[in-house]
Amino acid sequence: MADIDKTSRSPTEEKMDGNVEAMIDVLPLSTDDGGLPPPPMLSAEEEKRLWRKIDMRLVPVATLLYLVSYLDRGNIGNAKLQGLLTQLDLTGARYNIALTMYYLSYLLFNIPANLLLKKLRPSRWLPGLTLAWGIVATLMGLVKTYPQLVGARVCLGIAESGLSPGIYYLLSMWYPRHMLQWRIGLFWGGATFSGAFSGLVAYGISFMSGAGGLLGWSWIFIIEGLVTVVASLIAFAVFVDLPATASFLTPDERSFVINRLKADNSFVGEDEDFSFRHITEALTDWKIIVGSVSNMAITSPIYAAALFLPSIINGFGFNAAISQLLTVPSYVIATIIVAVCSIHSDRLKMRSPFVFGGILLTFIGLVINVSDAHVAVKYAGTYLIVIGSYEAAPMIITWLGNNTVGHYKRGIAIGMQVMVGNVGGLIASNAYRVQDAPRYLRGHIAEVALVAMGLVFVPITALVYWRGNVRRDVDQRRMEENGMKAEYSPLELKMMGEQAPGFRYTL
Repeated sequence: MADIDKTSRSPTEEKMDGNVEAMIDVLPLSTDDGGLPPPPMLSAEEEKRLWRKIDMRLVPVATLLYLVSYLDRGNIGNAKLQGLLTQLDLTGARYNIALTMYYLSYLLFNIPANLLLKKLRPSRWLPGLTLAWGIVATLMGLVKTYPQLVGARVCLGIAESGLSPGIYYLLSMWYPRHMLQWRIGLFWGGATFSGAFSGLVAYGISFMSGAGGLLGWSWIFIIEGLVTVVASLIAFAVFVDLPATASFLTPDERSFVINRLKADNSFVGEDEDFSFRHITEALTDWKIIVGSVSNMAITSPIYAAALFLPSIINGFGFNAAISQLLTVPSYVIATIIVAVCSIHSDRLKMRSPFVFGGILLTFIGLVINVSDAHVAVKYAGTYLIVIGSYEAAPMIITWLGNNTVGHYKRGIAIGMQVMVGNVGGLIASNAYRVQDAPRYLRGHIAEVALVAMGLVFVPITALVYWRGNVRRDVDQRRMEENGMKAEYSPLELKMMGEQAPGFRYTL
């Protein structure tokens, strides 16, 4: 491969393994960076300052939006204990149907919303979605009938559908592959902490029941919905688009980031023009399919906890207010674990051990709650469910993104993964029925089966990736020994994507 100009490489890049260069020679690539200057040479400290500058502009607002997203989709589980079931006459399967309709609408609009992100400005599209569902979430506190609740949940699902895949995709367009998990871990921490925040808020709001003629469940929706509206206004003010148009960076800084991203995929090439082949490739790519199903095995217990953990703990014999409060510690610990594991995942440049470890913890916690163990042990088991599932979820999204090449294909892959993951929400919504209280054995057993599937798929995926890397290493050594060098044009490498001989899977 033709050498990359050393003056345009950061100290981090200098440490990258250059052995692939003996195998492939890439023909010159001409790119248009919008008239940006040549990328500057930065010291290690200067590069760190630049990434911190980007982090401060992207990560806090992404975390805030994700926090309110999970708050608004899951607070119905807290509202359930504050009079929602009785006032809206949610008898039989009505409560579960209301939950299901959210996930159905979310699924239908997931991939289209992610494709629109590339066409529209993320700095307007993502805050706009947040404002829309914040208004819906607020008005949900004023519904008077079961059909109105279902209609509000459908609108909430449509409005929220573009946020999580959109932010995952946007971050992947800003950070090199092995700098990504720490940032996604921070942003995912917002979703994790929302569980603690929701429990605390619900506990406080429980004392407002009757104020203004509204029960506690109404105030949960109204107050948390208004928080989302405020968050959307903050996002409108500070959110940014892609690196090439980031006005908060200098031209030299924009040039450096763009060059850094290109260097991260210099042995492959990123296809930036949309084609319908991106859709067909994504739909038929085994790793996207398996990664999506594995994500479903992780997200289903997440949604089960978000929607039913207060009720599950209530079934242990605690009153409604204390049950809300007892959901908080597990989410606080999970937030810390997500951050710590994300740091080590990026340092090790590995994802699968962390994904597998999280799934295993979740499996153990669910099995404990299926058993006849003491209430204290079952409560400890809920910690394992929350910690394990929330730790594994951002890892598996990053893992697939690391191993998918091409802007549009990656966007579709992440959209598919999030979409299929939300099938887990559909399953959780219907597995935990009101009539199964207080033990919810039917729901726990369904989750055990799903999580067991993840315990099988994740190691198989990692093994296939490892064998693919070994095979390419062997081919590379053979060509080196024979003094051979293959030439590929940038277009050919773009068409190959992750099948390019110089690409190595992240394990």
